[in-house]
This record gives sequence, C-alpha cells and structure tokens, in this order.
Amino acid sequence: MHRYLLLFTFFFLTGGIISGQKFVNEFLNIGVGARAHGMFGSVVASVNDGTAAYWNTAGLTDIENPLQINVMHAKWFGGIANYDYVSVAKKLNSANKSVAAFSFIRLGVDNIPNTLNLIGPDGTVDYNRVTNFSASDYAGIFSYARTTGSSEKLSFGGNIKVIHRSIGSFGKAWGFGADFGVRYKGENFRLGLSARDITTTFNAWSFNLTEDEKRVFQSTGNDIPVSSTEITLPRLIFGGSYFLSKGNISYLTELNLNISTNGTKSGILSGNNFNIDPSIGFEAGYMQKVFLRAGLGNMQTVINQTNTAERDFEIQPNVGLGLKLGRLKVDYALANIGSVSGVLVSHIFSLGLDFVPRN
Repeated sequence: MHRYLLLFTFFFLTGGIISGQKFVNEFLNIGVGARAHGMFGSVVASVNDGTAAYWNTAGLTDIENPLQINVMHAKWFGGIANYDYVSVAKKLNSANKSVAAFSFIRLGVDNIPNTLNLIGPDGTVDYNRVTNFSASDYAGIFSYARTTGSSEKLSFGGNIKVIHRSIGSFGKAWGFGADFGVRYKGENFRLGLSARDITTTFNAWSFNLTEDEKRVFQSTGNDIPVSSTEITLPRLIFGGSYFLSKGNISYLTELNLNISTNGTKSGILSGNNFNIDPSIGFEAGYMQKVFLRAGLGNMQTVINQTNTAERDFEIQPNVGLGLKLGRLKVDYALANIGSVSGVLVSHIFSLGLDFVPRN
C-alpha cells in the first residue's frame, strides 16, 4: 500500500511528462498577488505594481517610487502544497520611465514519505528505511519595461524565465522561456497585451533511479520514467480596463481574453487546438485606500452528473479586499485553488511595500 502511495505521488507530480504537454509548468499559471486573484486574474491592462512582472511586464512603468517589494504566501490542497512569491522592482530612469524587476516563485510539496525501501528483499517491514523528500517547482523571472514617446502613454516590456523542477533525488528539470507585454494608457481606459511563452518554453527532464527503485516500479506495473522534454506553447492575453472616479469613490472594470492553442472542449469558445477563456474583474475603491474586488472566470461547460448526455454551464467567482496604509499595501483574496469541490477555499494574502526617497 505504501509503495503504491509513493508511486501515485510520483506520477501525479510528473504528470506533464507522462500524459502529454497540455499542463506543462502549471505552477506558472496560478498567478501572483491577492489583488489579481480577487479579480480572477483580469489585470493585464490595469496592473500597476511589481506583480506586473508576471501579468504584463509593461505595467511595471506605473511604479512611482524608486524601489518596491511584493510578497505572497499561500497553502493549498489542505495545506500540503506551499506557494511562495517575492519580487523586487527598481525604477531606473524617470524620463522615459524604465523599470527592472526580479521575481521568484516556488510551489512545493514537502515531507513526502519515500516508501520505496519500506519492505526489504526478505519481505520484512522496516520503517527506519522510510525517508522524506520534496517535490518543488521554481521560477526566476528577470524583467525590464519602459515607456516610449513624450506622452508616455505607450509602454512595453519583456522577461526571461529560468525554471527548475525537482522531485527529490529522482528527477530534475531545467527550462527557459520568455514573455512580452505592451500597454496603452488613455485618460480613463487602458489596453494591454501579454504574450506568454513567445519562445515556446521548454523543460528538459533527467531521472536518476537506482536499480532497486526501478524494480519496485516494474513490480507494481508502472513504467520507469525516462529523460524527456516538455514544451509550453505560446498564448496571448488581451485586456481592456475602464476607470471612473466620482468624489472619494472609484470604479475599475477589466475584461481579459486568454487565447491559447491548448483547446479544451469544456471551454465556451474552444476546439481541438484553439481556446478562448474570458474573465472579468471589478474593483471599487474608497479614497484609493480601501478596495473591494470581485472576479468571474473559469467559464466552461461540464457533463451533467445526473444525465451524462447533457452539459451544464459553470462559472467561478472570486472576491477580495485591499487596504493601502501609506507605503504598505495589504491584499486578500478568497478563491478556489487546489479544490475540486467548486467551493471557495483558498485564502490568499499578499503584501506590497514602497520605499520612498527621503526629502
């Protein structure tokens, strides 16, 4: 039983290699920042802080202060998986605003029991042979953005991603990719485009299993993983936002269209090799200090559990709150990550801190 548990965990974590290329580097699709999660990721046009290095690099040019730090921590799957994010953004030039940033992301499952050696060759069970290992995904993102023209209405940026994935001592992968973003800022509206994985991001896996471990895989009817390469196909995200302010009250609405070639028949606009996923975000603010947010996304048709010949339409809501206290920004979102029940169970917190120059 313990051997099957470890093997299930192992193949669950390496599912992108064994079952195909559709869900490669999924940890990079989760998203960063509680503000964005509260708006269901509909921030490609409106993002204006260090998290823009992830959502749309061009948005980094909205950073006003010389240095900004953003952090986020979340636990998912009942506390099994830990998600950590930190970014540092540095303003380089005031004229033709330019900003550089570095972001670090880790998604990890720690203290996984390695029970491959639990049962000895003679059939005896020895729990002293059980060790622990971690399965972790890492990404380092180097970003740069700047405005163009005297009006500074148009900005663009790009990043380079370095990816490392590891499953204890069993397997490791290195990968590289790049994103590009552009944004136009009007008086009350913004238009944004984020081109993800424009170079076709790849991961090269290598595995290191002992002969005894290979025999356990074979004896339990599992294939022995071999070195292989994963590929993440490019996708485009278009965004348009509208901002309105009346006295102390402000309103922002954004619509995003996520266009990919990984078609899923459950999407509302999809085919075998094409998919459009829309999402909508809303943010209401009071004196630009207190914010209430909501988002709708994950719109899809699913098989009716009562009558499999019919399909039902589903849509997922997210909600969030924000508070800005001088240089400190605190955001919270209630979403559905790491749950298959459709219930909002993911509590996400993030912090942002501006470093203001002394007068």
